[in-house]
Amino acid sequence: MLTEIRTALRPALVLLLLLAAITGLAYPALVAGIAQVAMPHQANGSLIVDNGTIIGSELIGQGFAAPRYFHPRPSAAGKGYDASASAATNLAPGSRELRDAIAKRVAQARADGLTGRTVPPDLVTTSASGLDPDLSPEAALSQVPRVARARNMDPGQLRVLIASNIQYPLLGIIGEPHVNVLKLNRQLDRTPIHPAP
Repeated sequence: MLTEIRTALRPALVLLLLLAAITGLAYPALVAGIAQVAMPHQANGSLIVDNGTIIGSELIGQGFAAPRYFHPRPSAAGKGYDASASAATNLAPGSRELRDAIAKRVAQARADGLTGRTVPPDLVTTSASGLDPDLSPEAALSQVPRVARARNMDPGQLRVLIASNIQYPLLGIIGEPHVNVLKLNRQLDRTPIHPAP
């Protein structure tokens, strides 16, 4: 009886170890190796490096609060943009707490001089991850007056900068047009200022 159990268990254990080695070690190593060769920037986290220092990732939002920068989408991750606490608020659409939070953000956006009949939704609602690095072009454009005023910069120059940073849908159909806030603010810091007329 014991011999029969050992005989039945041996192929099962060998198969378990073999499949664990293939799916847990060999396959991930192969995919990681191909990714390192085919697209090393993306495989290493799409990191943005300035003078040898990592300043962020194209994939993770950062909090920019100074008036001279374009502000990102609000974050509900931890205390804000905390990649170790990525999460949404999970508040229902009818939640009073959610309505109050949005109303507060709308009032703050208006106080900051946001233009337009409505405040773009991505400036007053958090994303599912709390780490969304992108804004809609409308949300970026609505911040032009504040940034122009803070930098004493021509608003037209900022609009051109935003237009040059718009990333369009893949193949024209997958996704929405968006602007990466970190990339936009980095380019903004490098742009020679043309004073407002």
